[in-house]
Amino acid sequence: MSEDTKVTAELRTGFGKGFARRLRANGQIPAVIYGHGTDPVHVALPGHQVTLIIRRANALLELDIEGRAELALVKDVQKDPVHQIIEHIDLLVVKKGEKVSIELPIVVVGEAFAGTIVQLENTHLAVEAEATHIPENVEVSVEGLEEGAHITAADVKLPQGVTLAADPELLIVAVSAQAAAAESEESAEAPAAAE
Repeated sequence: MSEDTKVTAELRTGFGKGFARRLRANGQIPAVIYGHGTDPVHVALPGHQVTLIIRRANALLELDIEGRAELALVKDVQKDPVHQIIEHIDLLVVKKGEKVSIELPIVVVGEAFAGTIVQLENTHLAVEAEATHIPENVEVSVEGLEEGAHITAADVKLPQGVTLAADPELLIVAVSAQAAAAESEESAEAPAAAE
């Protein structure tokens, strides 16, 4: 755990849109913490600090709630669709050593065979990982792959301590020839043009 994930949270007693709006105007973000059979705890988080932390997928916060330490995984972030302001955050209580179900972003690395197109069919992969050792992403290498090659979830090399939760047959990457890909795009556009 790093220093930048330590966050001081304030318990909040007010609720409703008006109260939440005032919190955001004061540079705070309303949040709720739940899990492990505990009652939900409503808190206010420091806006700027938390906004920076949650840019990473599956961010883990070390909360200080009036002197009580709590580990929490960011489960959901609600944003204003127009202004992209964070309106609310849902946090899940986790314990050290506990495994959590998460979705990791997939990053394609390497160059496929010349004249081919790499199509990323799924952008995230469902996995289970220890709450305090969640990797930022999963890398999928397409180095030297030729036309017709496929990579499924079962083929993905997962970091140590991470187990696959997705269907092993889930298609992650498909490699096709450039001409075949261009033809399929043209045939998809042709019916639309005829209408």
